[in-house]
Amino acid sequence: MSEKLAFREDGTFTMVQFTDLHWMDGRAEDQRTRELMERILEAEQPDLVVFTGDLIYTGPVSPGEKDCEDPAAAFRGAVDAAEKSGIPWAFVFGNHDTENRISREELMKIALEHPQCLAAAGPEELSGSGNYTLEIGGPGGGSAALLYFLDSGAYSEHEQIPGYNWVRRNQINWLAGESERLNPRNRNPRLPALAFFHIPVPEYLEMWNTQTCYGHKYERVCSPHVNSGLFTALLEMGDVAGTFCGHDHVNDFTGSLHGIRLSYGRATGFNTYGKEGFMRGARVIKLTLGRREFDTWLRLEDGSVMQQPVHEPDINAPEH
Repeated sequence: MSEKLAFREDGTFTMVQFTDLHWMDGRAEDQRTRELMERILEAEQPDLVVFTGDLIYTGPVSPGEKDCEDPAAAFRGAVDAAEKSGIPWAFVFGNHDTENRISREELMKIALEHPQCLAAAGPEELSGSGNYTLEIGGPGGGSAALLYFLDSGAYSEHEQIPGYNWVRRNQINWLAGESERLNPRNRNPRLPALAFFHIPVPEYLEMWNTQTCYGHKYERVCSPHVNSGLFTALLEMGDVAGTFCGHDHVNDFTGSLHGIRLSYGRATGFNTYGKEGFMRGARVIKLTLGRREFDTWLRLEDGSVMQQPVHEPDINAPEH
């Protein structure tokens, strides 16, 4: 798609973050997910839609249930509401998108067939697929904000380390290079930037335990068991004002750690686990021209805008 992203005349740029759709094959739960997305897009009228992983579910299912037999068709179904809205969209991969029957490279080719898709496969030498940058234009025609997208992988490839994968060193080095190329340190003022990935970094738990946060934590922070240094790199880059992830379906909190705002999305898909009374929805992110800070809120299935409760850290809680 050749159309460039740009701030509106009123100086705003709005994004809707959908996460963990877990689309399978268009079954009833998938249609409910689609209806939710359509309602939220109609209500918010965003300038960009971002899917933060697990758009489809290609993993194992319970005995007697039907699995995802056609991942390509599932992906097309998952993004159809955004595509038909005419709103540009971007995405990062999650751990369930390519577990069976399709590879990341194959699924990326499917994504790039869509006219509204702004994603890119990214450099071939990097880990994963879908490491790329988008620029948001300002009134003068140049870039006014940056969006970084990273593939946080799926599962650890090291036998001695269980659990989830992490953003690798070659990706972090590339990201720092992109920041310096598009947003050099001698630029004054620096352009504000946001980063999107699927699996949370360990600092999400540190933030919950030590800082005032807003929202809910109903499950553990399912970050990798090792810390690859992504958050430290973001601090050193100096331009990233916020990060957005998914992965944990009943965590939706947001807060700030060392000057970077870390936010979960709100789980969108109905074809996966949730919590009674914890409505599906989306996170909305609103940038304002010339400001590093951004506004963010949750739009829920019933159309309401949620006021997230305050969580104060427990100074006596363990840090793990």
